[in-house]
Amino acid sequence: MRLFKCVEIFSFKHEITGVNYTQSGRIFVKSYQMNGLSFSEICCLFCCPPCPSKIAAKLAFLPPEPTYSVTSHEDDNFSLHLTERAEWQFSQNELDNIEVFKTKSKHGNNVCCMYVKTSPNARFTLLFSHGNAVDLGQMSSFYIGLGQRINCNILSYDYSGYGESSGSPSESNLYADIEAVWRAARSKYGLSPENIVLYGQSIGTVPTIDLASKFECAAVILHSPLTSGMRVAFPDTKRTWCCDAFPSIEKVSKIVSPVLVIHGTEDEVIDFSHGLAIHERCPRRVEPLWVEGAGHNDVELYGQYLERLKKFLQHEIVN
Repeated sequence: MRLFKCVEIFSFKHEITGVNYTQSGRIFVKSYQMNGLSFSEICCLFCCPPCPSKIAAKLAFLPPEPTYSVTSHEDDNFSLHLTERAEWQFSQNELDNIEVFKTKSKHGNNVCCMYVKTSPNARFTLLFSHGNAVDLGQMSSFYIGLGQRINCNILSYDYSGYGESSGSPSESNLYADIEAVWRAARSKYGLSPENIVLYGQSIGTVPTIDLASKFECAAVILHSPLTSGMRVAFPDTKRTWCCDAFPSIEKVSKIVSPVLVIHGTEDEVIDFSHGLAIHERCPRRVEPLWVEGAGHNDVELYGQYLERLKKFLQHEIVN
């Protein structure tokens, strides 16, 4: 049995923002401790029911110390305040154009959302579900840079227990959170499904696939997806067990929208085989982007990343 722990972070000059940028991520390394758990506690997680929720909560979620705060006003609007750890790379003007709000999930959690409107004439809005060790503050500069380069607006959110979102992270909350944001996109901004592209990265592919299997949208982008929790922890797993968390591999065949899968061939966290398996199960899969030599946290640094996104969004989505 291989045991792991998750660690952060590395810095790089980011292809999207064009400046030095710290990207939080996770790297699995061998250990007999995991998120502060002892060997016996880990054994209990995997051997004693209920396995899925405990494994997911303890191992999959790494909410960072919040890098932002929001202030509510009498008019029900919110203002955004970033800390130094957010490493904001743009001007105050761009910051002022970011809208933050909260929406309530069916589980009663207040989900903090960020709407980055980079282009008034954008055809698509990306509903972006980020990775497991970042929050909206850390992602804000990336969203500005990405939106400007691919001519899309971006609506993102923090999972329950992350940033300014209430509650605690769990698999069931992941699904409730993204559904609440989907409803807000429709009701608050009047966005039609044919103008919404669901984008999930790493753990964010889990709620993205779940939502896309229920609702048709313009398209789906799966960036470093995982097939299921058990298959990540135990690579030799060949089937989906009833105790498995995040069983995305069983849902992708229900997605009726076009799906672009992106994965690094040297991914050290979620093996490249997961991307291949997800791609093969998608009924409306398009040509994938396999980034040769890329790992889990640096796919965006490769030029073909932006090129593939632009081609997909501008030429391959037919409404």
